[in-house]
Amino acid sequence: MVEMPFVKVDERGGARQGARCPRDRPSPERGQDTCSRVMGIWTVLHALCSAFVKILFTMARRPRSSRAWHFVLSAAHRDTDARAVALAGTANWGYDSDGQHSDSDSDPESSALPPPIPSAVPVTGESFCDCDSQSEASLCGSLHVVHRGKDKDCRCGEEDEYFDWVWDDLNKSSATLLSCDNRKVNFHMEYSCGTAAIRGTKELGEGQHFWEIKMTSPVYGTDMMVGIGTSDVDLDKYHHTFCSLLGRDEDSWGLSYTGLLHHKGDKTSFSSRFGQGSIIGVHLDTWHGTLTFFKNRKCIGVAATKLQNKKFYPMVCSTAAKSSMKVIRSCASITSLQYLCCYRLRQLRPDSGDTLEGLPLPPGLKQVLHHKLGWVLSMSCGRHKPPAPSPKATATPGSPEPRHCQRKRYRRT
Repeated sequence: MVEMPFVKVDERGGARQGARCPRDRPSPERGQDTCSRVMGIWTVLHALCSAFVKILFTMARRPRSSRAWHFVLSAAHRDTDARAVALAGTANWGYDSDGQHSDSDSDPESSALPPPIPSAVPVTGESFCDCDSQSEASLCGSLHVVHRGKDKDCRCGEEDEYFDWVWDDLNKSSATLLSCDNRKVNFHMEYSCGTAAIRGTKELGEGQHFWEIKMTSPVYGTDMMVGIGTSDVDLDKYHHTFCSLLGRDEDSWGLSYTGLLHHKGDKTSFSSRFGQGSIIGVHLDTWHGTLTFFKNRKCIGVAATKLQNKKFYPMVCSTAAKSSMKVIRSCASITSLQYLCCYRLRQLRPDSGDTLEGLPLPPGLKQVLHHKLGWVLSMSCGRHKPPAPSPKATATPGSPEPRHCQRKRYRRT
């Protein structure tokens, strides 16, 4: 029997529904469809929210993983007023962040407090010559001759056509770029994130070795160095650390642009600062085992001794962005009587422009000596001070000169 719907009136006069018709009751299929729709809408919303969160997370993390953004932040958090005055007119320069955002391989020295402001101010007033020779286009390739004819007042002496060695393209840091027939090295093309270094193509064995490095860019930053090192020096070890690479161990010696000499991690005040246009000369004498530095063709002093029976490479390093150095001379000679005579002549005539001028030598011999040992004849030899007398052998003022007294002996007769 089919149940019919009815309406029942309660005591308060309200109507309420009684039994329902089977067709008015909700079916299980309708409930499942509604639940499926709700679940589908919720899944779509969850997917959209997840995608939106991922996009926001990626955008938020992108500046943290960018070294360029680190570079901008480090520059913005410094003394902007002082830097703006110091670097006026040099907006195209980049500079290192002094190790504030180094990677995990940073040492305590470079990851500590940032260095003082003068480290970002280029050194000026130390140029050897006033020529406009910093432009790469005027010195490289076939334009070199044009530059020499144009700048007649240039005293840099970049007319050498033969070089005993150039920079090695296979042994360098990743943040370096070579030009000018591999004689010029450019460091950190855009921005700096560490220390870059390079070495020469030739291992300096027995004999006399002399080379000159010209600073062809502004000199600033944590450090820019010239020196030597053995084959054990890892040139790419500190590519994410701002430091003085040469001289951190016993395998290298480095002269910093600040005038400090580095070796075995120790720093010694060695010379005055050098900057853009300065010419740093290095003389490695494996016969006597000495390493001598020159600044603007003048001897600074002997940096190391007892270097016999060791083999080194010429090396340079830099932490400054858009910095560069150039080899303008690299010579070598065996330690012969001819070399020793030329070296002695230069010591006797240190102020002479042409050491051989006025000497009764055949013109052909002069030409040969200038061609083979011209770097020796033009080198400024340091004048060594005589050793100070021992305090024991020095008589005090007013005291009588020491006399050798002999005790008389008497014979009894």
